[in-house]
Amino acid sequence: METNTTEAPKKSLNFIEAMVEQDLREGRNDGRIQTRFPPEPNGYLHIGHAKAICLDFGIAEKYNGICNLRFDDTNPVKEDVEYVDSIMEDIQWLGYRWENVYYASDYFQQLWDLAEKLILQGKAYVDEQSAETIAKQKGTPTQAGTESPYRNRPAEESLALFRKMNTGEVAPGAMVLRAKIDMASSNMHMRDPIMYRIITDHPHHRTGWTWKAYPMYDYAHGQSDYFEGVTHSLCTLEFEVHRPLYDWFIDQFKDSDYRPRQTEFNRLNITYTVMSKRKMLQLVEEGLVSGWDDPRMPTLCGLRRRGYSPEAIHNFIDKIGYTKYDGIIDVGLLEHAARETLNKTATRVNAVLNPVKLVVTNYPDNQVEKLLTENNPEDESAGTREILFSKELYIEWDDFMEEAPKKFFRMTPGQEVRLKSAYIVKCTGCKKDAEGNIEEIYCEYDANTKSGMPDANRKVKGTLHWLSTQNAIPAEVRLYDRLFNVENPSADERDFRDLLNPDSLKTVSGCFVEPWLKNQPALAHFQFQRTGYFNIDPDTTPERLIFNRTVSLKDSWAKEKKANA
Repeated sequence: METNTTEAPKKSLNFIEAMVEQDLREGRNDGRIQTRFPPEPNGYLHIGHAKAICLDFGIAEKYNGICNLRFDDTNPVKEDVEYVDSIMEDIQWLGYRWENVYYASDYFQQLWDLAEKLILQGKAYVDEQSAETIAKQKGTPTQAGTESPYRNRPAEESLALFRKMNTGEVAPGAMVLRAKIDMASSNMHMRDPIMYRIITDHPHHRTGWTWKAYPMYDYAHGQSDYFEGVTHSLCTLEFEVHRPLYDWFIDQFKDSDYRPRQTEFNRLNITYTVMSKRKMLQLVEEGLVSGWDDPRMPTLCGLRRRGYSPEAIHNFIDKIGYTKYDGIIDVGLLEHAARETLNKTATRVNAVLNPVKLVVTNYPDNQVEKLLTENNPEDESAGTREILFSKELYIEWDDFMEEAPKKFFRMTPGQEVRLKSAYIVKCTGCKKDAEGNIEEIYCEYDANTKSGMPDANRKVKGTLHWLSTQNAIPAEVRLYDRLFNVENPSADERDFRDLLNPDSLKTVSGCFVEPWLKNQPALAHFQFQRTGYFNIDPDTTPERLIFNRTVSLKDSWAKEKKANA
């Protein structure tokens, strides 16, 4: 039997996919697959969340299951409708659609009723000690904790106090509800964890002032999974030590053989950035970045504004995969994934960021010629467009040297170069002002070297991009680089704000681009010939055209990988 060499190689399963397939073979949960993406609405999603989104929604999609969106909104102090809206927008931008939208707050009454049940069963109690005292009594991983003096108070007394916690009569911190589990457990999370605390100074974004006592994440999360029928609760590795508590709470209340199963995978950390919501909030609030959508931020809205496409994010996530081991990913791989994707889709355009005038001295003074140029050599269906050629052009300053070294294959006196999609020209010199500064560069064109002419295929070593001064329009270009100077700012003992890269943004004015770009929508992406990938910033107006650099053309990550192969 012959092998079909045109068929794409089968992608190996990650450990979570392997687990799901085994569950299906064994008939667990009647063959049902249900996942959820459960963000807390206390900030904007970042690239790390994208990894979780792709897993949660991807598993459901691959195995004909469903994925719900659930907001774990149990802390009104940090949560806001603004974050709810942004999370929904980001998920949809990545190309996913949820089956249902739920909120942990949907279950506040159910969770309360279950907590009362635990109290009456002698498995929970109200503790009136301070947070500091409770923390000290927890002990250490190698030393058992000390039981609270309130641990064995009568159930009816705890129940009355628990109900009082939700009346507004009790100050925050004066009482908490704790589960009664095992103060000698080797797992610190099992040492009588807090189930409820009092919050009275912030209304909830959905329930207002109805509740004064709010469930803790560890209690609310697993029960929410259970209420909704989740089969596979996928979390990052830091929740591995929480799993026994997750299971313990579910064991107290489940009324059938069904139970959700928590499985952990490695979280995403990337070099030269931070993923901490707290640190990102500081950057925003202290004006160290322009906002949550600053193109230097690892937020999905920041990456979107910078020019990353959903396809680029998916490409990146596919490359890094899912394991049980934490590590840090080179940001170069993310940039590489963006280049791979944009190379296939981005229209090539001419843009001159540091212009100098080039005069074609033997070209007719008043002639303007329409030439065809390809939109994307990687995509034949992208077609061609017209560009104007005239006597006076703009080229990049860096493309000219009056006295050039031997291997300088750009514009220099006596040397031929090709002007892309136009003619071969020979530099004849330049004009200088009284101080010796170059004002104009001169060249002569060969009319027989245009496409379709006899000498069109004559070989020259350099090809330059250019623009006609007749219709080039001004633009502002923002060149973005890594936000931090150090590879792993989270591991650095210095204040993370001292590690910021002062050159992470360079704004270049006086640039020129093709005129049709002023009619393109915000976020549309392009390849500036020989420069990099750029997109149109949302701040653009008809009077002020602004481009953001997504990534440069140079792919140092791919080069390094090849060298180490």
